[in-house]
Amino acid sequence: MIFGNFYDMAMPELQLETWAHQGAITTAKTTADSIKNALNSYTGWPDGIEFEIYLQGSYKNDTNIRGDSDVDVVAQLNSTFYNNLSEDQKRTLGLSSASYGWSDFRADALKALRNYYGQSFVIEGNKTLKVKANNGRLPADVVVSSQYRKYKTVDNYDYVEGMCFWGNGRQITNYPKIHYKNGVSKHQSTNEWYKPTARIFKNMRGSISGDATPSYFLECLIYNAPHSKFGTSYQDSFCNIVNWLNETSLESFMCKNGQHKLFGTSPEQWNTAQAQTFIKNVISLWNNW
Repeated sequence: MIFGNFYDMAMPELQLETWAHQGAITTAKTTADSIKNALNSYTGWPDGIEFEIYLQGSYKNDTNIRGDSDVDVVAQLNSTFYNNLSEDQKRTLGLSSASYGWSDFRADALKALRNYYGQSFVIEGNKTLKVKANNGRLPADVVVSSQYRKYKTVDNYDYVEGMCFWGNGRQITNYPKIHYKNGVSKHQSTNEWYKPTARIFKNMRGSISGDATPSYFLECLIYNAPHSKFGTSYQDSFCNIVNWLNETSLESFMCKNGQHKLFGTSPEQWNTAQAQTFIKNVISLWNNW
């Protein structure tokens, strides 16, 4: 036990409650709707192209805090999909190469956004298309992707739906819809303590000098805590979760999507040493408040 629930020496419940509050969400929805209008109004799409636009990240998952700005929007091509199958398995399922793929979709999406907002308002990044803020619209990172199917077996077309895109010369695969679904389930299973508790940890970064832990990692870290560690009060939740994290091996932790390990060597994974440093820093913050 690193610290107990000694409330006279701890962070006040009122401070934790303040950190638990959700940031504004109206402008995020307005921004996503604007992106959707920009892409839907584009007249250059080839016949038969199907795509969807949806929010991901903290605004979608209700873990956004005051001060969060950039809105993460996914533009997902669905008429073409990528997968984890071998060439032989693709032939078994009767799959063939598409004439319109992710790179075509990204090029058209870039044209659509620049036609709608103006050339100077859309910047092409390595991973996302960045749309600048204007007229009450928040800045947006648009992830232009294609549907990805992670097949469990080739016998009955059973697969997990994700999305993929290419950045810095490599394919990146993620599962934002499952991430969202699992977060909702966790929130319900903890009597609605999960999301506000995640916001507390995200807000605490501002009180830790030099901390730049990505929100996604913190959401996943807290997600791995047992349901029983949440509840009663914010002080109880915080102490129980941090003590558990400090006494638990982190290597087997999974992302909220249940498809990727949270810790590893890829650029999309976290380092256990960095996570342990964050845990020690929040313990120090609590003990020296």
